[in-house]
Amino acid sequence: MPKTVLITGCSSGFGEACVKRFAQAGWNVVATMRRPEVDPGLASLPGVMVIRLDVQDDSSIEDAVRSAIAKFGTLDVVVNNAGFGLFGIFEATSREKICEQFDVNLFGVMNVVRATLPHFRQKRSGLFINVSSGAGVFGLPMISLYNASKFALEGFSESLSYELAALGIGVKIIEPGGVLDTRFTSRSGTELSQISTPSEYANFVTATGKIFDGLRHARGAATSEGVAEVIFTAATDGKEQLRYVATDDIRPLIAKRRESSEEEYMAFMRERMSPNLKSIP
Repeated sequence: MPKTVLITGCSSGFGEACVKRFAQAGWNVVATMRRPEVDPGLASLPGVMVIRLDVQDDSSIEDAVRSAIAKFGTLDVVVNNAGFGLFGIFEATSREKICEQFDVNLFGVMNVVRATLPHFRQKRSGLFINVSSGAGVFGLPMISLYNASKFALEGFSESLSYELAALGIGVKIIEPGGVLDTRFTSRSGTELSQISTPSEYANFVTATGKIFDGLRHARGAATSEGVAEVIFTAATDGKEQLRYVATDDIRPLIAKRRESSEEEYMAFMRERMSPNLKSIP
């Protein structure tokens, strides 16, 4: 019998690429998205069911899980991929936007986990794969709220892995860096355009923009398909490994965070991430 995976956030990017990768391997795939009417053609793939699931809407989650089990008989893997990133100065970001950031990136994952755990617990097997970020490992300027949501997701996922191991249920974390062929950057830009930043931050924002431009140029050949391949590997390798770094661009930063002293790490990051305000007229 083919295995079944439920994936959130499948209208583009990592989610869309994951659906194609799992379907190619003969899995049954429950491709979920907030607006199924914008399905990029996934419903035409063999073994793929496209259905509405909004991680901020408990009833849509419950309906999707129930429909998936009714159609395919079981769920084996859940990929929590849905998410977005706020970009901008913390002081200028509204409480409503902060709550939305956590609702989607953290509480949304918890909502999906809570809805699917009874099924996994009943059959004493299953795997959650939570898509985090390099921003769940190291901090960067202008994304403090995205950082906070992903740091929290990492802590939740690690702690949950200990709770569920005794039940035969696994938890894994995927850590991608910047991938240019997704809608993530365009949405972050849209969110930033809606923020009114105090004038005192103007030079800082301009200088930090140059840092992020440099990071974008350094991303190389990272693609959604490459991240999807790492997610598929995590789903099928049978290992108890918790974290998977999904793109090469963030490996030096992660190595510094995890393999050096606090002093060495902070010196390394301040040299690269502190904006040069003197260069701004």
